[in-house]
Amino acid sequence: MLTLFLILPIGGAVMAAFLSKEREGDAKWIALLMSVLAFADSLFVFARFDRSVEGYQFVDKVTWLSIPSAGFSSAFALGVDGLSAPLLLLLGLLSMVSVLISWHIDVKPKQYFAWLLLLESAVAGVFLTMDLIQFFLFWELELLPMFMLISQWGTGRRLYSATKFLLYTLSGSALMLLGFLIVGIQAGTFDMAELAAKPPTQAVVPLAFVFWGIMLAFLVKLPVFPLHTWLPDAHTDAPTAVSVMLAGVLLKMGGYGMLRIVLPILPQQVHDFRYVLAGLAAFSVIWGAVITLRQTDLKRLVAYSSVSHMGYVLLGVSALGSVGLSGAALQMFTHGTITGLLFVTVGLVYERTHTREIAQMSGLLHRLPIVGTVMIVAGLASLGLPALSGFVAELTTFLGAFASQPGPTIVAIFGVVLSAGYILWAVQRVLHGPPAERWRELRDATAWWELTAMAALLIAIVVVGIYPAVLTGTVEVGIKPIAAIVEAVK
Repeated sequence: MLTLFLILPIGGAVMAAFLSKEREGDAKWIALLMSVLAFADSLFVFARFDRSVEGYQFVDKVTWLSIPSAGFSSAFALGVDGLSAPLLLLLGLLSMVSVLISWHIDVKPKQYFAWLLLLESAVAGVFLTMDLIQFFLFWELELLPMFMLISQWGTGRRLYSATKFLLYTLSGSALMLLGFLIVGIQAGTFDMAELAAKPPTQAVVPLAFVFWGIMLAFLVKLPVFPLHTWLPDAHTDAPTAVSVMLAGVLLKMGGYGMLRIVLPILPQQVHDFRYVLAGLAAFSVIWGAVITLRQTDLKRLVAYSSVSHMGYVLLGVSALGSVGLSGAALQMFTHGTITGLLFVTVGLVYERTHTREIAQMSGLLHRLPIVGTVMIVAGLASLGLPALSGFVAELTTFLGAFASQPGPTIVAIFGVVLSAGYILWAVQRVLHGPPAERWRELRDATAWWELTAMAALLIAIVVVGIYPAVLTGTVEVGIKPIAAIVEAVK
């Protein structure tokens, strides 16, 4: 089932890329079919996941590199546990939404949808792999479609933003690969489960250096201050669908790498530097929120809010307890759906008004009641309103982090107040007030692909907010063994 999730988008990408010029409009139908099938596959895996069993399930494994004389091997190994199952579901959902909101693409559509499908497979590989070398290969594979999508179909300084994204990620990846090689060669295996079962205690260089080399790549991707400056540029100039994927799942690769690799494989180093991580988290939450308050571009506002909200993930990681780590995992899922929906609505507004300047908008709720209402709900979820999914994740993170990191947690809680400020300010300026005469001809979202994209994410936000057990039970199964490893070194 897991290999199928990888194959479906790749197969769709090949089919779309080789369409004739006369039939290139069919690329969107191919992309929709493959993304829907992949989403159905992720739903099946999530539903059939056994929540009474810890560890990987649905495992597919084939050894592709074995060097007995050197004492190590590497394998094509896919598996899913309570941590990766929700993220696979999130990826399937957001990939389908990204195809839907790209329905109007008419510039080189077959290339566009081919790259979009390849991006889905690359990110899926990161979430499913059980091998460090394979993890790195999928991590790097994601860069190519992202660079092409931003540089070819973006706006503004698209080439600059795509290049900046590429350079930041590659810089972190180089150190990550070096860390992987040191750990894997020292242990004689690149298998994540084996490394977690017996974490390394020494290497050819101090493990503290290895820790920060690997951690840097994940901090760039998350991102946290001061490694965040690529994010607003990439978001601002990327197409709407790419912003959805970037905020929804690509940022989660950083948090996932911390939970999947750093904590179980280098638990002593995480424990030693937990206060540094907590300080970075709290500062990123506040810094991101303050910078967000100063934005005049609606899309850039949502982009900077991600810097603040992903700081909660790092805060949960620094707590080193099962509750805090569960909060970090929940925050990754809920932020993906909430911010994904915000970017969808911002994109729909931009397509109609051809501007993202907040000062030029007023009373859009009168002209766009459906889009405006959905934007309000997504905004309320982002600021943590109870009964919506954002509240569940943030509350769990704060409860888990307060005991071990009281100071940074209190600082981070103030970030909720700031987020309420910039969300409510943006809603008031853009949607409320007297309707501007210049927008009298605007038409609300009525196309089936627009309504379906918004409805899918809205349902996910409301369901998790009202009945969080649909997600928390699965997450706890994946977090429990990771927390046990970390707590053992305390």
